[in-house]
Amino acid sequence: MDTEPLIKTTGLTRYFGRLAAVQQVDLAVRRGEILGLLGVNGAGKSTTMDMLCGVLAPSAGRVAIGGFDLAAQPRQAKRLIGYLPEHTPVYAELTVSEYLHFCARLRGLGRRASAGACETVLDKCDLQAVSKRLIGNLSKGYQQRLGLAQAFVHDPSVIVLDEPTAGLDPVQLQRIRDLIVELAESCAVVLSTHILPEVTAVCDRVMILHDGKVVHEGLVSALTRAAHRLTLRCARPLDTAALGAIAGVTGVTLSADGRATLDFEAHTNPAPAVARLAVEHDWELLELNAGQSSLEQTFVELTYGTAVDRTTSA
Repeated sequence: MDTEPLIKTTGLTRYFGRLAAVQQVDLAVRRGEILGLLGVNGAGKSTTMDMLCGVLAPSAGRVAIGGFDLAAQPRQAKRLIGYLPEHTPVYAELTVSEYLHFCARLRGLGRRASAGACETVLDKCDLQAVSKRLIGNLSKGYQQRLGLAQAFVHDPSVIVLDEPTAGLDPVQLQRIRDLIVELAESCAVVLSTHILPEVTAVCDRVMILHDGKVVHEGLVSALTRAAHRLTLRCARPLDTAALGAIAGVTGVTLSADGRATLDFEAHTNPAPAVARLAVEHDWELLELNAGQSSLEQTFVELTYGTAVDRTTSA
């Protein structure tokens, strides 16, 4: 991964009248990295992405793409960007092939280069079978894949995707996720989504927005590691040493209400052993639950729970 970020914002802020839609957002995304933007409706995700691509001017702050200031050097910066907005920008009266050639020429590619680029994205997005069909006759899923194809037809260094898998069936969903990971090998990618498993499937880092502010930023891998957890509650006192001796258990924490939280290694399942131990020691087992997904828990707490301070992970 390159050390210098391809996308960098400082103090990114946008007001609509008196409403602060986005406030003081700082982010940096490097080549080979995928950043997931999470947030409830109205959190500021789409507004942030519009400002990253130069579609919307910030009220304050700075955006740099590949080292070019987006406000001072818009042509140089925008040449490096591929963008799929929330509403797929397609023309119903064109065929798939005609539309992609049109997008390639708009991006400055010559006729020969356009033809090669269009063939490449048709293959990568599984659109060859519908290349001669009118876009207006395509399903929502095919139109979404076409929107993704136009975003990288010119081989950009930065790709910004707003809800890229909306409307896709499970097979299409997995194919597009794989494609996003493939694209990130040579690009910096920012994507927004409401689908939490999508973040854990494709993203390296996650940034959660709420009321236009960053309330959490960190590595997805750290959240995934924290998700391997069991919660145990019994009517009688527990032996934490015995619980800690179970194969795969890496730590035991006893809370004030008598619950025990067990952290365990990935690819292990200590639940059966915990249940057997509770029976053998006559602890009167009342509750044994797998820990909630850490990303889901963090998201719910930060967007629906009490206000929290911003936290950052390296």
